Amino acid sequence: MHDPTAQLVRMANQIGTFFQAQTPTDALAATQAIATHLKSFWAPSMRGRLISQLDAGGAAQLLPIVASAVRDHRAKLLPDAFPR
Repeated sequence: MHDPTAQLVRMANQIGTFFQAQTPTDALAATQAIATHLKSFWAPSMRGRLISQLDAGGAAQLLPIVASAVRDHRAKLLPDAFPR
């Protein structure tokens, strides 16, 4: 069975791994870069689903750096029509 949340988590973790490797000593820069990438290249529905799953505890497999990026930059990542 296809789990869309698992796919989003896998993709987000790949992005996180890349940006963490680019700035291994600067977690703040990595979280900013991850959030910017998600905002620029992910559809609002994808970002909204990831945020909803994280809030509900359903994205437990997210890397800590990715979870931090999503939490710290939540307002920037939320789709306009998404409940805040």
